[in-house]
Amino acid sequence: MKSLLIKNARLETGFTYENGRVAQTETDLFDVLIQDGKIIEIEKNMEGSDFEVIEANGKLLMPSFREMHIHVDKTYFSGPWKACKPITKGILTRIEEEQELLPAQLPFALNRAENMIEWLISQGHTHIRSHCNVDPQIGTKHIEITKEAFKKFEDQVTYDIVAFPQHGLLLSKVEPLMREAMKMGATLVGGVDPATIDRDIDRSLNLTMDIAVESGRGIDIHIHDPNSLGAFEFYKLAELTKQAKKEGQVTISHAIALGDLHGKELEELVAVLAETKIDVTSTVPTNRPTIPIPYLHENGVFVSVGHDSLTDHWSPFGTGDTVEKLSILAERFKFIDEYSLNRCWKYASGGITPLNDIGTRVWPQKGDLANVLLLDAVCSAQAVARRRPITHVISKGNIAYTNEAVLAKEVTK
Repeated sequence: MKSLLIKNARLETGFTYENGRVAQTETDLFDVLIQDGKIIEIEKNMEGSDFEVIEANGKLLMPSFREMHIHVDKTYFSGPWKACKPITKGILTRIEEEQELLPAQLPFALNRAENMIEWLISQGHTHIRSHCNVDPQIGTKHIEITKEAFKKFEDQVTYDIVAFPQHGLLLSKVEPLMREAMKMGATLVGGVDPATIDRDIDRSLNLTMDIAVESGRGIDIHIHDPNSLGAFEFYKLAELTKQAKKEGQVTISHAIALGDLHGKELEELVAVLAETKIDVTSTVPTNRPTIPIPYLHENGVFVSVGHDSLTDHWSPFGTGDTVEKLSILAERFKFIDEYSLNRCWKYASGGITPLNDIGTRVWPQKGDLANVLLLDAVCSAQAVARRRPITHVISKGNIAYTNEAVLAKEVTK
């Protein structure tokens, strides 16, 4: 494999302190040599003739993003504009709508999925976790479509496919289809609102875990149920996780109830999630109380962000822009200082940040996977606060995307 040399990339190297607080992020320029998908040298003024070269011109080198919650299989993205229908029955409105909509979308679902994946790569993602409908109307056809879509981009992105019983595991009687989906190559078992949708918390969660154990896979379950109802479901899921020895293999998406609890109730629940290594994915919603992301992280619960959708029958607002998503997170939690803005990146990168909490450079190191971004920014705090553009996406050591529009503006300045 031909080597890739990134020249004059800006790396974060430490913090500058004033009166005991972080006032600025220190950076310096380095050349980064990549070979066989890994970073092999980080030096200054490297030379060589057998390299493909990117001249970074001082652009910021950062870890790439992991999109941990998206639905590439059902989208309006790249299709004609269509706003959402009003909700009259809560989530059941959308379930009823999908029973007709998804079969009608099958002829162009693959093309839209491919377009969405391509867009997400351009937004800096080198890993994508996509939830994929399994329901009576379409069976496992979306599993087939999603696998085919990702296959086109296997040299640019890694991925997970969650077999997702959107219409209810029990309600839509899709247990056989879910087991079939796992045999077809789905990498995670999905689920949704055992109380609100399936109306039987114990049976729904037990069956979800049974499919996970049978298939040897983990779980990513959507739980929107609020307050004490959602908390009860979390406790039951944690209990089953321990019994099945699935610690570290379970994700709760949305986890809305965590935004409703306070004090001892929140403290006790978070301790259980941390103990069972159940992680959480959030879209950082702004239309209701947001789950306490910083508190979760500080107390041992791993948190990731995701977009859920770009534009579909659920929401017309998604962008796939994770720099923007981190900026929204920062605004939501009033991260206005250099240090707190700097620490945001971990929620989108699988926990990887250039600096650790005390300002020691820990990334990149020799041997690290070459999944990196170049951004037109002086540091990650500026990138998040000012939503600075990505200029290059490098996945597995290969250039996956170049933002020609931004680079052209630089030339004409």
